[in-house]
Amino acid sequence: MNHATGPRAADVESQYHAEFAMGAHSARHLRRVLRLYLVRSGLPDVADAAELALTELVANVVRHVPGRRGRVCFLLRPGGVRVEVADGCPEPPVPGTADALGEGGRGLLIVAAVTDRWGVTPYPDGRGKTVWFECVGKGDVSASRP
Repeated sequence: MNHATGPRAADVESQYHAEFAMGAHSARHLRRVLRLYLVRSGLPDVADAAELALTELVANVVRHVPGRRGRVCFLLRPGGVRVEVADGCPEPPVPGTADALGEGGRGLLIVAAVTDRWGVTPYPDGRGKTVWFECVGKGDVSASRP
């Protein structure tokens, strides 16, 4: 009898990297990749939050970074994932105080609300930054918020 099984968590690489010019459909494609990566890694419980936060960070690149070039990295951690979106724009993102009817300004507020931790790491040379977040699975309380 032939049994088809999916990959085990140990069979999934601990990192995923991509670099490209981001456009209107990039967030959708990256969400699919992230969900597959998390489900195959045994972390389906963080997929919804991670997808939403990733969408917001990609939207910031599309909206605010000249040339829309960026890098995305998914890093598996024990019991969770760290997602990084890097770009060559030195301006740090600023959490907005969005108007309830405004079209923007809520992205980083959403990231903060749905992730366990997030932050910004400027490049040492001042020519860009990495915006990152971490989502921890329900079973791992050791890596929860400080």
